[in-house]
Amino acid sequence: MKISQLLKIQKGITALIGGGGKTTLMYRLAQELSEVGTVIVCTSTKIIEPEGFEVITEESEEMITDKLKSQRIVCVGTRVAGGKLSASVIGFDRLKELADYVIVEADGAHRLPVKAHAEYEPVIPKEANRTILVMGADAFGQSIGQICHRAELFAAIADVGIQSIVTPEIVSRVIKGEGYGDRLFINKVEDETAMANARALAALSELPTVAGSLQKEEAICLR
Repeated sequence: MKISQLLKIQKGITALIGGGGKTTLMYRLAQELSEVGTVIVCTSTKIIEPEGFEVITEESEEMITDKLKSQRIVCVGTRVAGGKLSASVIGFDRLKELADYVIVEADGAHRLPVKAHAEYEPVIPKEANRTILVMGADAFGQSIGQICHRAELFAAIADVGIQSIVTPEIVSRVIKGEGYGDRLFINKVEDETAMANARALAALSELPTVAGSLQKEEAICLR
């Protein structure tokens, strides 16, 4: 079964938050969903400008509609410094009318597998009908201080020290403490140890959980 089916992606806006492979997941979902509809990928924060999709930076709904007729997937945003894109000048309320699916990277994690959220994060569009919390299984077994974005905040929410080792129990405390997301995707599950940790987290979490490897293009539903 495809990852988009396991995560029960619906037409409309899907927001991706957390760490551990959001951008890779966004592109994977876009490719899968383009087989059944048109797709816009974009951000509510900042992303690296993609190379695989045409990028539309103009305030032109007509251009987006026209490109989607032939390409099925487009990236929409505003160019900013550092080869990055920020949110499109076209609002999410309009973007969801222009394509069947809109996938939004709504968070930043400095390429780390887990994070805690500052008070201004994540930037989830109010129009989103699905919010997927992403994490990397490579966080398990490493210290919070080494592997977490906003490590001190992460430790505080979990009520542990910053040098504590990341476990399913600690991650579940942060997930429950923050209360973000309606699906959990655990990426980088590539061996038996990682799968055991993923299963333990799924049992502790209240969120429907999918685990797998985006690199290997495989995943299963755990909860």
